[in-house]
Amino acid sequence: MKQTNLQKLVMPWFENMPDAQLLSALTATAIGVCALLFVYVFTRKLMLPGIQKAVTRLSPERIGALAPLLTKLNGRFAGTLCCVLFLATFDNVYPVTDVAALILKTIGQIVLIIYGGFIISSIVSVAGGIYNQLDFAREVPIQGLIQVVKLITFMICAILIVSILLEKSPTYILSGFGAIAAVTLLVFKDTILGFVASIQIAANRLVTYGDWIQVDSYGADGEVIDLGLNTVKVRNWDNTITTIPTYMLVAGSFKNWRGMQESGGRRIKRSLNIDMNSIRLVDEAFREQIDSAIPLHDYIRVSSLPEPVTNLGLFRRYAEGYLKQHEKINRDLTLMVRELQPLNHGLPIEFYCFSEDKRWISYEHLQAEIMDHLLAVIPIFGLRPYQSVTGQFSANDQSSIKPSIKVNARRVNNSTS
Repeated sequence: MKQTNLQKLVMPWFENMPDAQLLSALTATAIGVCALLFVYVFTRKLMLPGIQKAVTRLSPERIGALAPLLTKLNGRFAGTLCCVLFLATFDNVYPVTDVAALILKTIGQIVLIIYGGFIISSIVSVAGGIYNQLDFAREVPIQGLIQVVKLITFMICAILIVSILLEKSPTYILSGFGAIAAVTLLVFKDTILGFVASIQIAANRLVTYGDWIQVDSYGADGEVIDLGLNTVKVRNWDNTITTIPTYMLVAGSFKNWRGMQESGGRRIKRSLNIDMNSIRLVDEAFREQIDSAIPLHDYIRVSSLPEPVTNLGLFRRYAEGYLKQHEKINRDLTLMVRELQPLNHGLPIEFYCFSEDKRWISYEHLQAEIMDHLLAVIPIFGLRPYQSVTGQFSANDQSSIKPSIKVNARRVNNSTS
C-alpha cells in the first residue's frame, strides 16, 4: 500500500500513535468519502435546484412543466460529478492496495458510464418535453425516435462496460457482433420494426396523440394516449386500455377519425324501412289533409311535385326539407333522403346528412331527435314502418283471432259430415 498525498498531509496528526499508518489511511479515506458526499449534497440540493429555480422564472409555464425531468437530470448530474471527482482524485486521496485500487477504479468507471447514459437519456427526455410544447408536436409525435436514441445510448454504454470488464477495446467487442447478428435481429425484431414504423407514422402523420382510432383486429376503439417505439396505447371508450404493436399500424389497416373531427360535421346515416303495401298515389284532398296536420309549404315546393305523386314521395321531400331547415345540421355538406334496394322486410329510406356538433352525446341526441320526429309523422302520410311480428299477441289481437278459429272449425266439421 503506497501513501497518497492526503495521507502524507494527515500523517503528522498520528506521529505518536502506534498505528499511525493505519489511522492516517483511514482518515484520508474518510475525508475523501465525506468530500464526495458534501459535493453530492451541495450540487443536488443547493446549487442545481437554485439554477433550476432561476431558469424557471424566465418562463414559469413552459419550464415549470419540465420540472420533474429537470429534477431527475439534476440528481444524475450530481452523481456523475462525484464519479468524475472520485476517479480524478483517487491516486492522491485513497491509500489502498493495487488490487483494491484496480477494483475500485473499475467500479468507478462503470458507474460513471451508467450515469453518463442516464444523463444523455434525461437530456433527450427534456428535449422531447420541449418539443411536445410546440404547436405542431401533436401532429408529428417523436416519442418513438426518443426511445430509439435512448436504446442506442444504453447499447453503447453496455459495450463500454463490457470492454472495461474484459480490458479490451470497444472495437474488439463490436467486431464480434457480426457472428451474433442473426440473434440480435431476432431479439430486437419488434424494436426494429417499431423504429421503422415510427418514422413512417411521424413522416406521414398517420397517428398522433388524442386521435380517435379504430382497430377491429385488436378490439381497439378509442383515443391514442401513448405512441411508443414498440407499442401504441389506446384508451377505449369503456376506459379499458388496448395495446397495439406499433408496426401493425403500418402493416395493417385501421380507421382514424381525425378527418371527421377536423371536418365540418359528423355523418348521420340512418335508414327507415317502409311497408310497401302502404305506398299509394295521393290526390289533392289527401295533400290538403296532410297540409292541415303538417305545413308542407314550409318544407316542400308543391309546384315542383310530379303528377301523380305518391305518399312516399311526399314523405321523402318533407324529410329532406326538414333536415335542410334543422339548425343543428350542416347544410354545406351532403344532405339527401334516398330510397335503397327493396328488401323482404320493406323499402329502406335512408337519411344522409352531417351534424355540426361532433361531440358524441350531442351527436347521438340529434340522431334520436330526427328519427323520433320522422317516425311520428309517417302515419300522417298514410305510411307504415315495417317491423317483424313477434310471437306474442295482445288481448285485442287474440280476440280478433278467436272468431276466425271458430269459423274454420265449423267448416271442418261440415266437410267431415
